[in-house]
Amino acid sequence: MAGPASRLAAGVRDALSAEAALAARIPGFVARPAQQRLAMAIADAFEHRDVLLAEAGTGTGKTFAYLVPALLSGMKTIVSTGTRALQDQLYLRDLPRVRDALGTGLKTALLKGRSNYLCRYRMEQAKGEPHLLKGAFASREIAAQFQRVVAWSGRTRMGDLSELDALPEDSPLLPQVTSTADNCLGSECPFWGECFVVQARQRAQSADLVVVNHHLLLADLALKQEGFGEILPGAQAFVVDEAHQLPELAAQFFGEGLGARPLVELARDVVGECKDVPGALASVQAPAFALEQAARSLRAAMDGLPVRGTAWRALDEVDIEPAFATLSAALHGMVEALAPLREAAPGFDAAHLRARDQLSRLRRWLGEQAADAADGDDDDDAGFDRTGGATSVHWYELTPKGFRLQRTPLDVSGPLRTHREQSRAAWVFTSATLAVAGRFDHVAQRLGIEHAAELIEPSPFDWDRQALCYLPPRMPEPAAREFGAAVLEAVRPVLEASAGRAFLLFASHRALREAAEALRDGPWPLFVQGSEPRHVLLQRFRESGNGVLLGTASFREGVDVAGDALSVVVIDKLPFAAPDDPVFEARLDAIRRAGGNPFRDEQLPQAVIALKQGAGRLIRTETDRGVLVLCDPRLTQKTYGRVFLDSLPPLPTTRDLADVQAFFSAQSGPHPMPAGGQP
Repeated sequence: MAGPASRLAAGVRDALSAEAALAARIPGFVARPAQQRLAMAIADAFEHRDVLLAEAGTGTGKTFAYLVPALLSGMKTIVSTGTRALQDQLYLRDLPRVRDALGTGLKTALLKGRSNYLCRYRMEQAKGEPHLLKGAFASREIAAQFQRVVAWSGRTRMGDLSELDALPEDSPLLPQVTSTADNCLGSECPFWGECFVVQARQRAQSADLVVVNHHLLLADLALKQEGFGEILPGAQAFVVDEAHQLPELAAQFFGEGLGARPLVELARDVVGECKDVPGALASVQAPAFALEQAARSLRAAMDGLPVRGTAWRALDEVDIEPAFATLSAALHGMVEALAPLREAAPGFDAAHLRARDQLSRLRRWLGEQAADAADGDDDDDAGFDRTGGATSVHWYELTPKGFRLQRTPLDVSGPLRTHREQSRAAWVFTSATLAVAGRFDHVAQRLGIEHAAELIEPSPFDWDRQALCYLPPRMPEPAAREFGAAVLEAVRPVLEASAGRAFLLFASHRALREAAEALRDGPWPLFVQGSEPRHVLLQRFRESGNGVLLGTASFREGVDVAGDALSVVVIDKLPFAAPDDPVFEARLDAIRRAGGNPFRDEQLPQAVIALKQGAGRLIRTETDRGVLVLCDPRLTQKTYGRVFLDSLPPLPTTRDLADVQAFFSAQSGPHPMPAGGQP
């Protein structure tokens, strides 16, 4: 990227300067050299249709750094974020501010997956058939939510369910009022002309800049167009923010699965279609009942299994194989019952396709290729081994009332590379945590990137003044029984010095529960993951002013608490992936078989990125101050500990509690040089 700046890069640099439109029209905007360098690198990638890997530390201003070149380039651009919450923040807050400041008239659009939009057809079905909602309407609260959805449906323009603040993200009502790729009737739907999903996709197709999330980006790349055709072909540039999340999500989308809930929904949808087709109920009622019962019976049969495991582990149980056979027979019976009704109503034709697809997925998960062929299923398996040998792993996961059977590829670099090359577009991958010890090798390999421009822009914070890293001395081994108690003993004086205002992030739910019990009588308001919805918990923590929040891995990223409310982040153990994850274990085995080193090539890089995410919760602005407490003694006792420390921002490091106490007692100015020094 050396040499004179291109016309776009020069325009981007000028737009982000202290004298330009953004500084004049956006309150609080400050010109940042790191932001300008990042934006110019992105502009260069746009103009040359290159691939860019860019790590931009917190405070760099990467959102503006990619929005400015995207808006000034005039290129059709897809911006993908990690979550729907970030998607809304980007589209509703950041994008309008930059677009208005630049004075560009480009059309923009927000596009989410279909499960975010109201389906009028399914809502009307639920209104007309209350028995379909007997599970969801088990409480008056859910019934009241349904009435609010019905009332809102008459006034919404976009049909985006996020407009309904009172509807929880995990509400059992949602599957009844939204569609899936399986149950959507497509152009046969009587509400096709007013379909919110169709309208959202039409807006995206005509827009210059479209904001999506990774799930939707990958669904489109995986050619799972949800019945509406592809949106992304034709885009000239892609910006993937929070790009460290992409490989794991891609493994989900390039695999396939089936679960208890879709099976039960299929059975109930089939019965619901019968009201307009005389005599249909007599044909499908028994098969629908058999399918619902078979799904429940399989879950009951799996009750003695670990919560997560491989297919061979499940099938090794003598009492479980008959339950799988019963489910297979029930799905086959549903296919047979629906075949004569396909012409009777569009809903029956869609249900027949769903039943066939679920039966094929089950047979593939069980490794029954011969049965697939006999059933006439010539579905291409995306090049992945159906037996779960070298290229994919077949696994299950249990929930309190359901199950998920999943087939996941071990390496998605090939399909990601293919789709990226076929797009002939510019691709920018950016995050605050992409590099490991200053190198992009790990993420590049997982994304299938062989050649890319690279840029690392560290956080512009004054680390010597704003932060301190405390490594408590004399900690036992993380596997020791007394480790949890030692963590709390080391942390209590830190919390006393900081007056609470802390995140305590644990490697396991058991450790979290033990800490919650130990700290429940403490002087600080306690907020425990799982006790309330996450956004409610965070809001109450912010408002408390001196709270202590206990969380696990889900609080390591996507959480932004700026200011005095958060001044301590404690991480009990280095975040190595759980050993009971069948996909991760299979991936390590594949690396080993290929002659690689599983720890060096996979476990260590993944853990480093996860630690960087957790540490990144601490300092969010130029005025924040705080202490990062890392309790794992392996940081100083193992040679690989240096990789973790070298990947973190340049925080002063101490092993002396007195330095922590002095840090919090200092009202202003630089804190004393840590007496403990570097480990």
